[in-house]
Amino acid sequence: MRRRKLVAGNWKMFKGPQEADVLAQAIKRLVVDAPAVDVAVAPPFLSIPAVVARLKHSGVSVAGQDLHPEAQGAFTGAVSAEMLRQAGCTYGIVGHSERRTLFGDTDEAVGKKVRAAFRAGLLPIVCVGETLPERDGGQAERVVIRQLEAAYAGTPPDQAASSIVAYEPVWAIGTGRTASAEQAQAMHATIRAWAAERFPAFVAAQLRILYGGSVKGGNAASLLGQADVDGALVGGASLDPEEFGRILSAAAAVSG
Repeated sequence: MRRRKLVAGNWKMFKGPQEADVLAQAIKRLVVDAPAVDVAVAPPFLSIPAVVARLKHSGVSVAGQDLHPEAQGAFTGAVSAEMLRQAGCTYGIVGHSERRTLFGDTDEAVGKKVRAAFRAGLLPIVCVGETLPERDGGQAERVVIRQLEAAYAGTPPDQAASSIVAYEPVWAIGTGRTASAEQAQAMHATIRAWAAERFPAFVAAQLRILYGGSVKGGNAASLLGQADVDGALVGGASLDPEEFGRILSAAAAVSG
């Protein structure tokens, strides 16, 4: 089955509303040259309304960078999936390595956030990945599958098929190091095999698996050309329209 490529830019804690509007305007111009590729951006919470307004009718979707598992309540500083949906988001990123390592998100918490996203009508982008010691210790596949099992616990097949998995080797995020195309493909194939075993066959066929970890214009073509790599979750390079444009061009080229 041919899966449509998705390139999602995670802006992290960069770009307040005014700067985000300028960047969104630049990205809006880029997507004209990549009609065969789905594009999404994840601005900081405060910048979401400005970006949603700027990208209206452009075909570019907006994602929240995180979400709280509860719909509402006394959770100071938190943002629910329902709030993101009302603000115009299509996707919600859950389980990003920075949320796991810096904010203490456990595998169980990620699973709750996945279910919250679906409850609110968001499509979760479920991040999984191993640290360098885990990879060097031969535990990479075990760690990723453990994270997947927790994230998708109780998830119906139709929801699982509509979700996105983002494989982000923690050792390749913001370090300048990148998994080789062969390493990325091997783990993506493992994830798809897990989905085939865990769910009916259509889930593995439809599930889009993105690679995240120092994706740039120079390495995008080799990564996105792999059979089981269905797109990219882009960090720093998504803040540079020219570099992000090169990634989109690479995605469009391999989409044929």
